[in-house]
Amino acid sequence: MQFVIITGMSGAGKSVALNALEDIGVYCVDNIPPHLFLSFSQLCNSQDDDEKIALVADVRSLKRFPSASGGILEFRRSNPNCKVVFLDASTDEIINRYKMTRRRHPLLEECSSLKEAIEEERRILSKTKGIADIVLDTSLLSSQQLKQKLQELFTKTAAESLLVSCVSFGFKYGVPSDADLVFDVRCLPNPFYEEALRPLSGLDIPVQQFVLSSEKTQGVLTRLLDLVDYMLPLYQKDESKSQLTIAIGCTGGRHRSVAIAEELYHHLEKNNYHAMVNHRDIERKKFNH
Repeated sequence: MQFVIITGMSGAGKSVALNALEDIGVYCVDNIPPHLFLSFSQLCNSQDDDEKIALVADVRSLKRFPSASGGILEFRRSNPNCKVVFLDASTDEIINRYKMTRRRHPLLEECSSLKEAIEEERRILSKTKGIADIVLDTSLLSSQQLKQKLQELFTKTAAESLLVSCVSFGFKYGVPSDADLVFDVRCLPNPFYEEALRPLSGLDIPVQQFVLSSEKTQGVLTRLLDLVDYMLPLYQKDESKSQLTIAIGCTGGRHRSVAIAEELYHHLEKNNYHAMVNHRDIERKKFNH
């Protein structure tokens, strides 16, 4: 059996996560009390099957059972292939999402405002977040981007592999809050100033050729890949990290950062790393630079 536990803040994307995993054939159980995880897994393992199972727990069950984090730890000890994924988002973004959906926060009746309910939820979930293997900040992710991240994460089966997430972004929209390493490639030749290339993105071959054919780009890329190759084993060995986010930024997040993030992603895949790539700002505006 392969297990993943999905938990996190209300409004951070657990419903999207549930749908994403169900779409790839994962059996999902929503809002199961953590102290029942172990009993449920024993029942599943008795079936002698290779099924993938996701257990979803939110603040309703975690508040009712204060030892929830202990239940998760006990479960993980018995199921070493299990990963705990915590979905988070900024308070302002969660407030905006509740305004759009008009749904009620599960703690709203106990608090004087939505903001207070969110902060109370953060307090309740702090221990659970602390034991998570992977924390995903969904503040600036679309539903489709979150879906892609989770599907790629759960289709990888290496228990101890380091998940390296390559993220392209635009500095004009802010640095990703979950970035561990940030590289600024605004010094590279800019396709924005080429009229034929401006409507395209770093996923298009003409833009990639323009960016990568530069001697300056090759110098930067060679040194970047060498640095990453040197650092990743150190993160795995000395930090025991299970997730590392490498963010590549240009001005608008459409051309240079996308091309370099793609090169980094393919380099990592070639070297047998568990890697994924996400272009956060590629569709924000047609003519970013």
